[in-house]
Amino acid sequence: MATTTPSGVRGGHAKHGAPEAPAGTPMTHRQIMEALTGLLLGMFVAILSSTVVSNALPEIISDLGGGQSAYTWVVTASLLAMTATTPLWGKLADLFSKKLLVQIALIIYVAGSIVAGLSTSSGMLITCRVVQGIGVGGLSALAQIVMAAMISPRERGRYSGYLGAVFAVATVGGPLLGGVITDTSWMGWRWCFYVGVPFAVIALIVLQKTLKLPVVKREVKVDWWGAFFISSAVSLLLLWVTFAGDKYDWISWQTVVMVVGAVLLALIFVLVESRAREPIIPLRLFRNRTITLASAASLFVGIGMFAGTVFFSQYFQLARGKSPTMSGVMTIPMIAGLFLSSTLSGQIITKTGRWKAWLVSGGFLLTAGLGMLGTIRYDTAYWHIAIFMFVMGLGIGMMMQNLVLATQNQVAPADLGAASSVVTFFRSLGGAIGVSALGAVLGNRVTQYVKDGLADLGPEGAKLGHGGTGGGGIPDLDALPAPFRTVMEAAYGHGVADVFLYAAPAALLAFLLTLFIKEVALKTNAGNDKVPATAEAPVEATVGAPAAVSGTTAQLPAAEVQDAPQAPVAALADTPPAPQGGTPVRGVVRGAEGAPVAQAAVTLISLGGRQLGRSVAQADGGYVLDAPGAGSYVLIASADGFQPQASTVVVGDEALAYDILLAGTSGLAGTVRTAEGGAPVEGAMVVVTDVRGDVLATGVSDAAGEFVFGELIPGSVTVAVTAAGFRPLALPVEIGGQGVTRADAVLRAGALVRGVVRAGSGRAPLPDARVTLIDAAGNVVGTSTTGEDGVYAFTDLDAGEYSVVATGYPPVAGSLTVAGGGIDGHDIELAHPGE
Repeated sequence: MATTTPSGVRGGHAKHGAPEAPAGTPMTHRQIMEALTGLLLGMFVAILSSTVVSNALPEIISDLGGGQSAYTWVVTASLLAMTATTPLWGKLADLFSKKLLVQIALIIYVAGSIVAGLSTSSGMLITCRVVQGIGVGGLSALAQIVMAAMISPRERGRYSGYLGAVFAVATVGGPLLGGVITDTSWMGWRWCFYVGVPFAVIALIVLQKTLKLPVVKREVKVDWWGAFFISSAVSLLLLWVTFAGDKYDWISWQTVVMVVGAVLLALIFVLVESRAREPIIPLRLFRNRTITLASAASLFVGIGMFAGTVFFSQYFQLARGKSPTMSGVMTIPMIAGLFLSSTLSGQIITKTGRWKAWLVSGGFLLTAGLGMLGTIRYDTAYWHIAIFMFVMGLGIGMMMQNLVLATQNQVAPADLGAASSVVTFFRSLGGAIGVSALGAVLGNRVTQYVKDGLADLGPEGAKLGHGGTGGGGIPDLDALPAPFRTVMEAAYGHGVADVFLYAAPAALLAFLLTLFIKEVALKTNAGNDKVPATAEAPVEATVGAPAAVSGTTAQLPAAEVQDAPQAPVAALADTPPAPQGGTPVRGVVRGAEGAPVAQAAVTLISLGGRQLGRSVAQADGGYVLDAPGAGSYVLIASADGFQPQASTVVVGDEALAYDILLAGTSGLAGTVRTAEGGAPVEGAMVVVTDVRGDVLATGVSDAAGEFVFGELIPGSVTVAVTAAGFRPLALPVEIGGQGVTRADAVLRAGALVRGVVRAGSGRAPLPDARVTLIDAAGNVVGTSTTGEDGVYAFTDLDAGEYSVVATGYPPVAGSLTVAGGGIDGHDIELAHPGE
């Protein structure tokens, strides 16, 4: 049966034993699933390592003689190591073979698991969990990175659903498996650490045979100092959260030292990263709002997600008296919600390319689920708890993978590993902080509730002290008398509910952050995609140049940029999308002087006005986006300080190189003053026209005589200034490519000579009389013909001596002196001799 390659799925994978396909060759669904098999097995092992011990932890800690602090640290140690090493794994993935790194992570995990099963104390177990966490951190980060390298963001939702399914199976199967192993007498809890080893070995073998990714060979320089400082900062912060409230007060000198130390280490890390050649976390990534918000949201999602998976086992075993096996069974509703939402959202996102609604909905559901779980008690009906867990699972499934997807859609392939690991890092950091802080809260709240419960029992309760907990240890409920067992169950039920209630605000913050994430249509090219080399050079064109084969250009007014994608183009039909992968359109966005324009927004729309893709120019001005197929499209480019451009491009079957030239938007400012004394002229009309005479801008000078215009196109313009009582002025001005050009206007006073020509004995107004004004040099300044009212007028005159000649009767000549505002009322009388 033939398999259709989904649009946007590419790679350099080939079946074992067959020649490898050239880079950029689309991978079939079967090839992708073969490559993902080992990867998903590795991810299964990573998740299983965290969940398989969750239901066994009460018995493990009791057997090893630990207390609530050790219980928390068995989980926190793994999360801490995973958090601290995730950015390093992500950066290594950008520098070395991703396949080799996955295998190394699996080997580290196997070694840690084998030694953990031999632990003789809680301290030894915690140390082994650190080793496990290093391996799990690599598997968690690399799974997302490898998927991004093979599959485009648009198709990744479909395959992320498989990852979500594996997550759900491992999450629900881990506690069940751990419970069964713990309850089986001939096995015991130590086998919880051995059970993942066979899966890891199988994953190693499968990865070796099926995962084939191109290795980018370039000079490698690992930022070890950055890795050291971020690990130290995170470790110190988690140590403070864990011991505060137990070993020392929250407000104490130890708190000051540890918090200040963590902040200083973080600042040193930022300084090191800003100077590192290959930083672990490129700080420039956080200039992108989506990456910044997604990272912050992941931090708070991690708190809620790990709170559910860690503390449910204590609730069901210590508050409801269930066995480890039944404890795992009772968490199935949460896993069902997670499985359903992650799979369904992935499929729909692949079809629609829209993902923000799922993030927002997930944040709301996670907040609601944790809030409702904050109301439970030890005797709450299970069906209520099941509904609350299901809602929480829906929220986690909608947010966890899609936050990574939104981030990966924003970065170039070279930063794919670092960007993916940043989101995973913050999620793990949130989980580590949440488990540490909430574990401390649980210990304190349970101790207080036990004291209150024993006090209610009277003298017999006071004799029991901590109810058999040994001052903070994990209680053995079977060894407690019935009244005291009820007190202990009620204390843990109420304490775990408080944990969920305290985690709800973190989920609320994640929900609020997702509201501000801007949705960008998912790309259709994968991380390993390259433009295939061809014998012929790609067609090149430059926006602003004469139209070539590939396109024509139009300049858009700034106010119309946002409306451009929706503006219909008359008589042009929408271009249907191609059934196969898109054709890359790439190039460089440059300014008027040839300098690259970073952060320029480039949008591709169909001729019918539908948005098909969007890209943001990198630091070198380079952009790339995919056209659905051959045809004509409109390419719109805009950037702060530049005039937007729109171009029609013709895309063929091969990649199109299309450079964009943006003209800078400039300003024009100046002052209108009088020639006599330089006083400012208020209310002067200023009009800016281009060489064709089209009006570009109009304005009126203020009280200081100032005028300002923005968003003008560079080039030659004419600035015309008029004001009452002054002669008009026209200035030729050359507006520069950037910045504000100044053009001051000096207006000369415009005098007025006006009067009435009268004739005859009745001195009636004389129509059609011709009045000529002559200056002192004998030059005719102007002529005027009177109307029915006999009025004549001359305006915009310079001060000086003039002669006025009127004809119509026998001519009359007279002289006058014009100064200031001129003469209003210079009447002329004409008459025949003797009249």
